[in-house]
Amino acid sequence: MNDINLGLKIKKFRNNQNLSLKELAEKIKSTSALLSQIEKGVTNPSINTLKSLSTALNIPLYKFFIEETLKKVHIVRAGDRKIIKPSKSDGVSYEILSPEPQTDVEFMILNLEPYSSSKEKEIGHEGQEVAFVLEGEVKLNLDNESFVLFKGDSIKIEKFVKHSWENFTSKHTKVIFAVTI
Repeated sequence: MNDINLGLKIKKFRNNQNLSLKELAEKIKSTSALLSQIEKGVTNPSINTLKSLSTALNIPLYKFFIEETLKKVHIVRAGDRKIIKPSKSDGVSYEILSPEPQTDVEFMILNLEPYSSSKEKEIGHEGQEVAFVLEGEVKLNLDNESFVLFKGDSIKIEKFVKHSWENFTSKHTKVIFAVTI
């Protein structure tokens, strides 16, 4: 825990909320001079001051003591992609393009072998979906309507709209898509 700079964390949380030193000091019933010294690392805050800061910034107390482990860059190499093959879906696989840990957007490639379908029936999900046909042609069954999409076509599907993908041709089809979570 020696590596944790409480002052910098407090300053970051304060700046994220667009609060001046004076505004935060008033909220915690302290002085801006003391708060400035804490942020510069000249002095350490007491437990009571940390509790007050936690309340004023609406941040759980433990957040001051954990290091952020999120990397700025997450790379998924082509050979390291996770492949999902749903049961009961012969000829269908999903390549996960999103890096771990999961983000707010799932990014995948749907591979459809000739004459295969992503689902036996149409299903909807919580997030919006944007898709782009990389290879081949595909039939999108969307709320009891069907649309044929060709290489280079794209589509946006709203939340909870029931849909399924179907390759009705003798050629391999690839659809790249992103779904918000």
